[in-house]
Amino acid sequence: MANAESFRHSLDQLPPAVLCTIITKLDVASICSVAATCSTFKDCVSQILSFLSVFQILDVAPSMEIMRPLLPPNPFLRSLKVDCGKLDDSAIDFMLRPSLHELCLYNCTDFSGKLLCEIGGKCKDLRSLCLGSVAEKRGRSIHISDLEELLKNCTRLEALMLMFDISIFLRHNFARVWALASSKLTSLEIGYVSAVMVTELLSPNLGPRPSPNNIQAPILPSIQKLCLQVDYITDTMVSTISQGLSSLTYLDLRDAPLIEPRITFDLTNCGLQELNSHGKLKHLSLIRSQEFIFTYFKRVNDLGILLMADKCAKMESICLGGFCRVTDTGFKTLLHSCSNLYKLRVSHGTQLTDLVFHDITATSLSLTHVSLRWCYLLTNNAIRNLATNIALKALDLRDCRSLGDEALQAISFLPQLRILLLDGSDITDVGMSYLRYGVIGSLISLSVRGCKRLTDKCISALFDGSSKLQLQELDLSNLPYLSDNGILALAKSRVPISELRMRQCPLIGDTSIMALASMQVDDNSWYGSNLRLLDLYNCGGITQLAFRWLKKPYFPRLRWLGVTGSVNRDIVDALARNRPFLHVAWRGEELAVDQWDNSDGLYMHDYDEVDELEQWLLEGGELDIVDEEMADAELMD
Repeated sequence: MANAESFRHSLDQLPPAVLCTIITKLDVASICSVAATCSTFKDCVSQILSFLSVFQILDVAPSMEIMRPLLPPNPFLRSLKVDCGKLDDSAIDFMLRPSLHELCLYNCTDFSGKLLCEIGGKCKDLRSLCLGSVAEKRGRSIHISDLEELLKNCTRLEALMLMFDISIFLRHNFARVWALASSKLTSLEIGYVSAVMVTELLSPNLGPRPSPNNIQAPILPSIQKLCLQVDYITDTMVSTISQGLSSLTYLDLRDAPLIEPRITFDLTNCGLQELNSHGKLKHLSLIRSQEFIFTYFKRVNDLGILLMADKCAKMESICLGGFCRVTDTGFKTLLHSCSNLYKLRVSHGTQLTDLVFHDITATSLSLTHVSLRWCYLLTNNAIRNLATNIALKALDLRDCRSLGDEALQAISFLPQLRILLLDGSDITDVGMSYLRYGVIGSLISLSVRGCKRLTDKCISALFDGSSKLQLQELDLSNLPYLSDNGILALAKSRVPISELRMRQCPLIGDTSIMALASMQVDDNSWYGSNLRLLDLYNCGGITQLAFRWLKKPYFPRLRWLGVTGSVNRDIVDALARNRPFLHVAWRGEELAVDQWDNSDGLYMHDYDEVDELEQWLLEGGELDIVDEEMADAELMD
C-alpha cells in the first residue's frame, strides 16, 4: 500500500503536459487501461480525450452511454473508427465532427439513410469514408437523396467504401448522383450493386434517360482502385470499366449468381480480352462464388486467359476463382507472362495440375502469397516445386486433398512463411513434426482443420515449449482424434495463441477449458490472458461445468466465444450477460476477429494482464447478480 501511495505521489510531481504527451502515443484501448490504474492517470485521460486525434474502438460494440463520455467536444479529432452494433441515429450528433478526415462506422444496421445525409452536412473535410451494413435492420431505409447529399458535400473524398446493398437506389437517378462525386476520389468499394447499374454509372449515355445533346464528362475520372460485389460479372460491365476508368490499377470483381447466367449476363473470352485497355492494371481479382449455387465461368477457357495475358505483363497480383475450363496451359501462360507477379490466388481450379509449377524455377518470379484452394488435382510434387520460392510468406492449400507429409517437408524450409492453411489435406503427425524444426518459428497463423489423420501427437510434434514462438492463430477444428490430452500439451507449451478454433472435435471436453483457463504464456501474465477468440462449437465433451471457467476472472481478453446452445441455453444467456463485451455465438456461425481489418492480419496488440478496458467502460458492480443467475441455471439443469 505504501509503495502504491509513493508511486502516486511520484506521478503527481510530473508535469501534466509530460504525462499527456506520453499517453497520447497510445491507442484508445490502452488509454482506457491507463485511466483505470490510478486517479492521476484518470484525470489526465479525461483531458486527453478532448484533444485526441485518433479514436478507434472495434473490439467491442459500445453503447450510447459508453460512447458519450469517450467522445467529448474535440476540434482536433481527425480519425474515428467505431463498431456501431449498439448505436442508432441518435448517436449521429455526437459522433460526427467537422474536423474528421477519416470516418469508419461498421455494423450500422440500426441507422437509417440520415447517416449519409448528416455526414455530407457535417463532415465536409472527409478524405476517407467507410460505412458498413447501413439500414440493414428491418424498418430502416435509405433514399437516393441521402447518397446525393453525401457525394455533393464531401468534395475532398479520396476513398469511399459503402459496404451494403446500394442496388436499392433507383436506377434512373443513380448515374446523375454519382456525377456529383469528388473529382479526387481514387478508391471505391461497394458491398453490392447490380452489373447493369455499374454499366450505366460508367456509361451514363447508355442509361434509361440519356442526355439528348451534349456529351457528359467522365464519371469518377480519378478512380485507381475499384472493388465491387455484383450479381453477375459480364462482358459489358468489364469492358465499360476497362474503357471508362483510364487510371485504374486495382480491380476486384466478385459475383454470386442466384441462377445459372445466360450468355448476355456472363463473362466470356471476349470480356477478358477487353481487360486493361489502358495498360495500368497491377492487381486483378475475378471471383465467382458458389454461395447460392454451384456455378463457374463456363464460357472462359485457355484462349481467354491467353488473350488477357497479352495485356497483363505488368501484373503484380492475380486472383481467379471459378474458372473451371482453364487448364494448365492458361495458368502457365500467366506465370510466364507476368514477371512482376508476387501474389497468385486460384480457387476451384478443377483442371489445375502439378504441371503448372513443373518449371517455375525457369521464371523470374518471386512469389510471396500463394493460394490454391479447392485445386483437387495438386499433389506433393507441385508444392515441392512451389517451395523453391523461398520468399513465400502466405500459403493457402485448403481442400487440396492429395497433399501429404512430403508437402510439409518441402514447406518446412520456407524461412519467411507466416501463414499456412492446410485444411482437409492428408497430412499426419509425422508430417507436422517437419514443421517443428523449420517454419514453426516464423508462423503467425496455422490451420489444420479437417485433417482427419492427426491425433494428440501432432501437438507435441509441433510444440515442445523450448523455443519462443510467434503463433497467434491456430485452427484444430474437425479433428476426430484430438482429445483433452492434446489441449493439455498445448497449454503446457505456453504458445501465445490469441485465436483458437477447435469446433466439432468430439473428444474435446471440460478438461480442455480448464487447461486453457489456467494457461500462462509467461510467469508474469494472467491466466488465459492471450485468448481473444475461442471456438468450441459442437465439441462432444463440453458440459455446464466448462461455463464456470468461462466466467471472469478467467480469459480476461476473450471477445469471441463459440459454443453449442443446446448444452444449456439459460447458462449461455447468463454468460452473455455476465460478460457484456463478449460476443457469444451458439448457432454454429463462424467467428471472425478483426473482420473490419484489411491488413495482412499479422498485427498483434500487446495486451496487459487484466482487461482494464472493460473495467473503464463498465465502472459498475452488477456482475455479481449475473453470476447468481448462472448458478441458478446450473442448479435447474
